[in-house]
Amino acid sequence: MLKIVHPVCCGVDIHKKFIVATIASTNFSNITTYQTKKFNTFTRDLLSFNNWLVENQCPVVCMEFTGKYWIPVFNILEHYCSITLANPRFAKNIPGKKTDKRDSVWLADLNKHGLVPGSFIPCKAIRELRDLFRYRDKLTNFSSSEKNRVQNSLTVSNIMLSSVVSDTFGKSSLDIIKHLISYPGDTSFDYTSMLRKKLKDKAVEVGKAIEGRISQEQALKLAVCFNHPTNIQECIGVIDNAIHNLIQPYKELIEVLATIPGITEKSAAIIIAEISTDMSVFHSSKHLCSQAGVTPQSNESAGKKKSVHISHAGVYIKPLFVQCANAAIRDKNCPVFKYRYEDIKKRRGLKRAIIAIARMMLTCIYNMLLKKESFNASLYEVSSPASKESKIDSIQQAILFLQRNGYNVDTLQLAVKAN
Repeated sequence: MLKIVHPVCCGVDIHKKFIVATIASTNFSNITTYQTKKFNTFTRDLLSFNNWLVENQCPVVCMEFTGKYWIPVFNILEHYCSITLANPRFAKNIPGKKTDKRDSVWLADLNKHGLVPGSFIPCKAIRELRDLFRYRDKLTNFSSSEKNRVQNSLTVSNIMLSSVVSDTFGKSSLDIIKHLISYPGDTSFDYTSMLRKKLKDKAVEVGKAIEGRISQEQALKLAVCFNHPTNIQECIGVIDNAIHNLIQPYKELIEVLATIPGITEKSAAIIIAEISTDMSVFHSSKHLCSQAGVTPQSNESAGKKKSVHISHAGVYIKPLFVQCANAAIRDKNCPVFKYRYEDIKKRRGLKRAIIAIARMMLTCIYNMLLKKESFNASLYEVSSPASKESKIDSIQQAILFLQRNGYNVDTLQLAVKAN
């Protein structure tokens, strides 16, 4: 028989308009009785649900996270109950036996035995900060999408500026495009006066690139596409002001995280918004890395590993750590990440090496937040090639090895002898 972890617990099946809750009460004889009740999702009804739990002395609740429908329930119960927010993948009911009531009973039974792993839910202040950062990211993506639409409209209109200039949204090309939008039929204007710096040498090619014709409809679309990013930037400014006020309590920790190579204060603020500052909620650094989706999946059968691909978790934080990892391996002042990257890249390839550096950085962050310490590069010197008795495959590696060990190497003289 499975151990009873929670003698009194509740399973909640959540929908948009109503919830179905079942309280499972187990006595000393291990006999479980069930009470099921249905509530609407209006605030007063959720408060009635909370009172019902209090009356039945049920401090433990388990529910699936389905879209955003779990958030109103969580907001009401957060201050009274211990809530286990279950991934539907780990709490799926038996096929063919699925109703709202049975789903709530199933969740109650799983939670009764402690079989449901809970998802990470930070405190309310961190949740608000995370929501603003994610919305800011969406706004930035909207702005980039509008630039792509501008490029598409120019291509449809046979305006091939992108084949000549390095940046379609540079000052010179923007002046030309704005003139074409204002005067769609004008193809003989003096565009050379709008060219700047090195683009003046490509005046003939620019003239060939703008020989197309923008229709009235495309001109209208382009005008809207140009105005929309301006409005988006104003919205981003408002969000930035709200974020600036919310991150003030975490300013010291942000400065601590910014001591890691490749991580700026802005990146550190986003990291805190995603993983919070309390590392005690994670069992270990491996647990945190798994939440961020930078660890291989465990998929083994008959003694064979089926896959070593990373999971799909961390859709917001994983791309950020990949960017930070790419910056860290280029940091000349602290090359410990670069050494580790080059070592893994030879064996596993570029992409796996970058993910490994992202995991290494996240492990650093876990220990820094846990101990409230700044980044100490000396702790990672063992990762450098100079500290390993590894095979030296080239003259360049031999020179680097000697230089890191305090020797002065005359590279010019070596080159002459080699020739």
